[in-house]
Amino acid sequence: MTAPTTAPAAPAAPITSVTSVFVRLKLSLLRNGLRQSSGRRAAYVASVVVTLLFAALQLIGLIALRGHAHAASLAVLLVAVLALGWAVMPLFFPGGDETLDPTRLVMLPLRPRALVRALLTASLVGIGPLFTLCLLAGSVIAVAHGVLAYVVGVVGAVLALLVCVALARAVAAANIRLLTSRKGRDLAVLSGLVIAVGAQAVNFGAQRLGSSGLGELDPAADLVRWLPPASAIGAVDAASEGSYGVALLQLGLAAAALAALIAVWSRHLTRLMTEPDGSTLPTAGETAVRQSTGLARLLPAGRTGTVMERGLRYMWRDPKTKAAWVTSLAIGLIVPVFNAVQGTGSIYFACFAAGMLGILMYNQFGQDTSAFWMVALTISSPRDAYVELRARACTLLLITLPYATLVTVLTAALLGDWTRLPEALGLSFALLGAMLATGAWTSARFPYSIPQEGYKNVAPGQVGLAWISIFGGMVAAALLCTPHIALTIWLNVSADGENLTWLLLPVGAAYGAGIAALGLRLAAPRTAERLPEILTAVSKG
Repeated sequence: MTAPTTAPAAPAAPITSVTSVFVRLKLSLLRNGLRQSSGRRAAYVASVVVTLLFAALQLIGLIALRGHAHAASLAVLLVAVLALGWAVMPLFFPGGDETLDPTRLVMLPLRPRALVRALLTASLVGIGPLFTLCLLAGSVIAVAHGVLAYVVGVVGAVLALLVCVALARAVAAANIRLLTSRKGRDLAVLSGLVIAVGAQAVNFGAQRLGSSGLGELDPAADLVRWLPPASAIGAVDAASEGSYGVALLQLGLAAAALAALIAVWSRHLTRLMTEPDGSTLPTAGETAVRQSTGLARLLPAGRTGTVMERGLRYMWRDPKTKAAWVTSLAIGLIVPVFNAVQGTGSIYFACFAAGMLGILMYNQFGQDTSAFWMVALTISSPRDAYVELRARACTLLLITLPYATLVTVLTAALLGDWTRLPEALGLSFALLGAMLATGAWTSARFPYSIPQEGYKNVAPGQVGLAWISIFGGMVAAALLCTPHIALTIWLNVSADGENLTWLLLPVGAAYGAGIAALGLRLAAPRTAERLPEILTAVSKG
């Protein structure tokens, strides 16, 4: 009797590395995204070409600095700015990379250590890491002198790249609940403001360097070279000078920063994978009936106070309104202050603050979008329309008057031109009143819709209305200010008028208040008559 034969055991399935799976997943996401449409494919290819061209130019520029006395300072600060960009990128562009959202992986049986390793490797696939690597390579070539310095440079470039990527991942994991909420979309809308402010800062810095040379960077670079990941490039410079102990310490700082970022990232991943999302759970305070508190209690009673409180809530809660306000506040401060700091400005540049905020008076009803029908139901006469427009103007003045005054005083302090402060303030107040007047009229005559989704500020087909409303109103406001401007010029050129320039402040304030009141009075009947047309225009978005 023979023993029964057993079937051969099936070969074990090969174990697939989690890291390789995530790398293939990243490549699949890129490939499938390009397959969606030819327009998206063309845009991606164009962005890749522009990015690589810019990276190549930066690489050539850094190589050309090799041997320059201050090349190390520039390279260190460049890497620090690069790391800052990686840190803020997830906050302002949360939808730029689908793999930045770890909550998509909560159902997978993955341990945090393996997940961190896989995500970190997959994050190295893309245009951003390639651009960063080009700048790091150029920085190493510009700074390194000697074989050991190049060895330190290779290690330092890898560490700096990993620190940048890990920093972006840790920031994204720590704020992913925020970034996928309405407040996160508010941050994305405000990204244009950060770019504009950053561009002004870069422009100011470039002008200072052009006049003073790269030596201006040395004090800042001496501090930044000890901060990761810039310390990795500082280590290359130290190795070039023979300070190998300092180089080793600076490399150690970069490695320690990488380990700390990975630990923070892993902790946040564990929390995201194991804890429920409490962002949608109501708190005790949210379940209660909200009462008017704070500033709302100080507002006037009746319709005026209600409209003002509604406008203030729009400023705080509506992403488009908030973005418009923050942009106007920032640019209105940047232009006069930056010019004053550079010594090329004038105190009259402070009028830019009043002008930027005065633009917010234009298209008042378009900010309400389709919700304007509830406002329209409460307007049955020119008197109702006047109170509505007046309250909206008062909401604007509540912030604009103290802000314009502050910017003018700050500009005068930076320039040391206190004698012209009254006339600059008077001109700002006159300009603000003229813009309130023309803004009220154009809001009734040329309303247009503001789309709530996306980055467009004008609905399709209404671009012409927007141009007429804003630029036509600004030209009209400038013409309305002509009498006050003429008086300002006359008092400055007249031999006997220099002692009377202080009168331009009360005259400007009175002129601005009078022209604003007249504009509101004239716009109220037009608003009451055109309510159906206004409602149709602002509801198209």
